[in-house]
Order: sequence, then C-alpha cells, then structure tokens
Amino acid sequence: MQSLYRSFMKSFIMIIFTVTLLLLIFVLGPMSAFYSKTRVSTQTTPTKKTSKSNLTNGTRFRHNFTKSFHEILHLTLKDAITQPSVVNSSKSHGTHLVTSPKDNLQNYGIAQTVDYNLFKEDIECSKAYAKSLTRVGLLTRKECHNILDGLEMIGMEWENGTFDLKPDDKDVHAANERRLAELIGSAANKLNAGWDRNDQLATSLRLWQKNAISVHKSDLIELLGVITERAEKELGVLMAGYTVMQQARPIRWSHWLLSFGWKIKRDIERLMDLLSRVDLLPLGSGALAGNPFGVDRMFLAKELGFADIIENSIDAVNDQDIIFEYVAWASIMAAHFHNLANDLILYSTKDFGFVELSHPLHNVQNNASSFSNENARSLEEIRGKTNHIFGEYTDMLSVLKEFSNLHNNDFLSNAKGMFDIYKTIVNALPITRAILSSLKINPDKMEASLSEDMLLPDLEYYMVRKGLPADKAHSLVGMCVRLSQKKGVTFSKLSLAELRSVSPVFDLDVKSVWNYNNSVEQYTLPGGTSHASVQLQIDQLKKWMSFQR
Repeated sequence: MQSLYRSFMKSFIMIIFTVTLLLLIFVLGPMSAFYSKTRVSTQTTPTKKTSKSNLTNGTRFRHNFTKSFHEILHLTLKDAITQPSVVNSSKSHGTHLVTSPKDNLQNYGIAQTVDYNLFKEDIECSKAYAKSLTRVGLLTRKECHNILDGLEMIGMEWENGTFDLKPDDKDVHAANERRLAELIGSAANKLNAGWDRNDQLATSLRLWQKNAISVHKSDLIELLGVITERAEKELGVLMAGYTVMQQARPIRWSHWLLSFGWKIKRDIERLMDLLSRVDLLPLGSGALAGNPFGVDRMFLAKELGFADIIENSIDAVNDQDIIFEYVAWASIMAAHFHNLANDLILYSTKDFGFVELSHPLHNVQNNASSFSNENARSLEEIRGKTNHIFGEYTDMLSVLKEFSNLHNNDFLSNAKGMFDIYKTIVNALPITRAILSSLKINPDKMEASLSEDMLLPDLEYYMVRKGLPADKAHSLVGMCVRLSQKKGVTFSKLSLAELRSVSPVFDLDVKSVWNYNNSVEQYTLPGGTSHASVQLQIDQLKKWMSFQR
C-alpha cells in the first residue's frame, strides 16, 4: 500500500507541475508577443516579415519557450522514473555520477586556463622526480633516459605551439602524462609512483613564482636605475613641495623623484623576503601524508633549485600563504605606482606645467576639443592596471577565509588571480619606465611655482637660531605677516626697521632668508633636500643596486 501511495503522490505532483508549466506558456507567451508588438510599432521596421529570421520577438519567445518546455518535461519525467546512475570509472578511484562529454570538456577548459602557465614547471618536476625514482630503484636507467627524452620533446611541442590537447586532458599534467605515454609507451605510467597532483601543483606554482620574482626584480631595478639617473642629471632644479595639496616648502625635483626610488627599493626588498619563503620544496609530500618510496627530498630540492624542503607534508600541499603574500606585495607596489601616476598627471596639467609627457603613448587626441589639451593616456593606463590588482586582492581574500587545513580546489582559482596580476605588472612596469625615461621637465615653471610665503618657516628658523624659543618665534612670524598685509607689500620688502619693530633679533643677515636655494640648502642631514643630501641618496641607491644585479 505504501508503495502504491508513493507512486500515486509522485504522479499527482508531476501532473501539477505539468499543468503549471502549461499555464506559464499560455500566459507569458501572449504577454511577450503583446509587449514585442507594442515596442516594434514605435520603431521603423521592414515591411517584409515572411522569413523565419523575421519572426517577432513574441513569436520567437513562444517557439523557444515551448521547445524548452518539452525538453524540460521529458527530462523531468525521465528523472522521476530512474535515479542518477553511479558507475565505476577506469580513470579514477571509487565512483562518480555520470556526466556528459560536454561537462567534461568545460571542466577541462577551466583547469587548463590556469595550468597553461605551468607547462614548463610541470615538465621540470617530472624530470626531477624521474631521477629520484631511478635512485630508489623504481625506474631503470633506460626507462629514466626514455622519460627524460620524452619530456624534452613535450617541452619543445609546447614551445612550438604544436602540442595537441585532448578533451580528456583535465589539466596540463594529465596532458603531459598522456603525451609521454604516446611517445615512450608503458614506462610513462611508472612516473606516477608515490606522487600526487597536490604536491605536483604546489611545486609547479613555487617554481613559477621564483621565476616571476626574478622577472619583477629585474624590471624594478631597471626602473630604479632610470630614476637615479634622472635625479642626478636634474639635481639643480627646484620646485614647490606640497602637503595636503597645498604649497609647503621649496624642494629639489630630484628629491621628489627619489621619494619613489626609495619606495621601489622597499618593493624589491619585500619581494626578496617573499622569495625566502617561496624557495622551499613541497615535492615528496604526496596527497598530504608523504611519499612511501623513500625518495630523497633534498636531492629533489637540489635538482629543482630550491633552498630547502617544507618540513610538514600537509602544510606543503595546502599552503597558500605564498600566493597571498605575492598579491599583497603586488598591491603595495601598485599603490606606489598609482600615486606616481596621480602626481605626474597633476604636474602635467596646464595649471602646473611642471612636466610634459613626451612618450609616444601620450598625447592621444580623440576629438577636436582635445587639440589644446594633453591626454596622459599612459598614466591613466597605469592607474587602471593598479586598480585591477587591488580588485584581485580583495577577491582572493574573500576566498581565503573559507579554507580548511586541507588541499582545496580554490587553490587553482587563486593561482589564476596571481597569474593575472603577474601579467598586469609585467605590462605596467615597461610603460612606467618609458614614461620616466622620456619625461620632459620645465624648470622655469617649477621655479615659478615657488612663493615667498613658503619661506615663512625659514623666518621662524632664523629667529630660533638667534636664541628665541620656537613658539615665540612662531608668534612673531605671525606679526610679520600682519605687518606686511598692513603695508601692502611682500614679506621680503619689509625694511629692517619694520622687522625690528616686531623683534630686535632681526639683523642685516635676515635678507638671506628670502632665497629659495638657501632654503633647500639648510636641510643638510641625511634624507634632506639639500644638494649634498640628495646626492648621498643617489649614491646609496646606486651602491645598493650594484649588489642586486
């Protein structure tokens, strides 16, 4: 009875479901046709509507909706009668739900998008592991030689663009493994002894990161070289320094430029600090418990160029710190370049006119109204690229909080974000270097931006050097300002007698205060904007770079 009751209820539910769908068709279809007819009537349309391609949107909607309905109804009825099949797979352990070849192809495409970046690293891992298996007797020397030759051929196929991917290749390692078997036969299958996709991927990612760090370091040092070279060449140029977008103090253009040089130096140092944690080998950790065949992990580390091994196999396969550290490093660096682009865009406007953006990518004029305006397209491109890095970092942080202490497939998603950021940086740094190399400065306009009110702190320093307390000197400067306003003259035009009416500390040497070069030259301590201090910065950066190349 219970069985009959369940069958009856299942049939009853399916009838209700079918009637509901039919009602939706006959209600939504005419409504869509009416809406389409109303919309079309307000527009100019062709008079001929006899072909199938000229069906109204409402008719096409009903046709597609009806077709979809029949497909859904057929699948629903089929599912109501039979449960999903569970079959044994010859390609994996255990069981899985049957999926269509289309689903497999889609999954394969997603994984390969990430793994394409790792084909070289995967081949290097396979070569090293083949040698380690030979050392423990699981491969003969001949088999190892054949595997190494086969992997070399596969690498050449990838490089030449002739590698033939198959729908069943779920990732780059599976593709390389299949191709190796095609080239050398059954010996290729012995390469899988004791290792797992988890430690393979973790190792490939670290190899990739080591190379990425090397590329970034080289690009950043080149950029730092451009900055120090310009700073030394243009050491005599003065300009207004700004705080909270207000003119503050006279500074050297080179001093401003070097402020970004020191930021880049720190970016490189952070990168090298990250390398010390990336340069550890996961291979030999298996899925998470380790390797059962006694392979020599220190041998593997030496073969692959790692400084040491990761001491815990679980940590080795699920550690994503290096991905997030890389993206965090990229975000900090991106903030520096975003600020540089902002400043240069501002300094290139007609209101400032400090610099001219002479690189060919600049000054793109899109319409007649822009002929009189420079469009700092490259700098805007830099800002756009840095914003992309910030977005990727935020997305990846939202994934990080969901991790358990196990290997997760989110690993690949985060790796994809890392690859995207790498490409962004690799594209942005040459643009930045070209901008700074070709930048033209306007010393006259820079010096014209200097104003006497920027020297009022120097007037305070003058009185402090005469023995007055700083707060008293500050108050007297205010009195001098009010006196100049009352007289209707600039500060430097106040006579000595007028200044002495404010304080008897003023003497003939007060005239030296109203000199911009004297102002910058008083900052002689390391880090200051005097000629000697800026030259010292240049020398320090050059010396540091000489040890990094």
